[in-house]
Amino acid sequence: MDAISVIRTKRDRETLTDEQIDWVIDAYTRGEVADEQMAALAMAVLLNGMTRAETARWTAAMIASGERMDFSSLPRPTADKHSTGGVGDKITLPLAPLVAACGAAVPQLSGRGLGHTGGTLDKLESIPGWRALLSNDEMMAVLRDVGAVICAAGDGLAPADKKLYALRDVTGTVEAIPLIASSIMSKKIAEGTGALVLDVKVGSGAFMKNIDDARELASTMVALGTDHGVRTTALLTDMSTPSA
Repeated sequence: MDAISVIRTKRDRETLTDEQIDWVIDAYTRGEVADEQMAALAMAVLLNGMTRAETARWTAAMIASGERMDFSSLPRPTADKHSTGGVGDKITLPLAPLVAACGAAVPQLSGRGLGHTGGTLDKLESIPGWRALLSNDEMMAVLRDVGAVICAAGDGLAPADKKLYALRDVTGTVEAIPLIASSIMSKKIAEGTGALVLDVKVGSGAFMKNIDDARELASTMVALGTDHGVRTTALLTDMSTPSA
């Protein structure tokens, strides 16, 4: 199998096989598939889309590229949220401690800015002394102590997504719904949380400019979470103006 044949399959509006998806994600993670080849494949996905089966397999391959976390030793149920981002979006900062105060553990693995949005980690790093990278032991200690933690996903969690996330940001392929869904859900499923709430932004300040695209993204992510045993729900929220 080779990258060119995989690119051609999606370029010609054909369906990628499970074997093609497994191979290209693994080979890209190992460096066998070059950035320019994955960029071409990402653009083909943006233009031609993916079936639900393709997206599910792509997500599973991203999860399989790394480790999975286990919070079963915590005395609380786990819950997390993810926002697709928008101008001025800061909901993580008040929400994580509020949910922890209600008795859940919130392992909030947040992201960097993508496209025109600023990421939660980028905002928090403006605080002197705050650091995004925690070891698994440090994360578990904070969760046991205060019930919530906001940090970056470790290098071992869906490493394929870490590479592809950065590539999409510089190749004009951020808006591809299958790639957004698989990026978000591969990390959240690998994270191992028991329940997940998705905040899908729609409007001029978000990636999804219209309600139909936002609804498609939301339904895709809910299906991925449900198929992997994570109780998942999604809300469509307005991002036509910056959040206060």
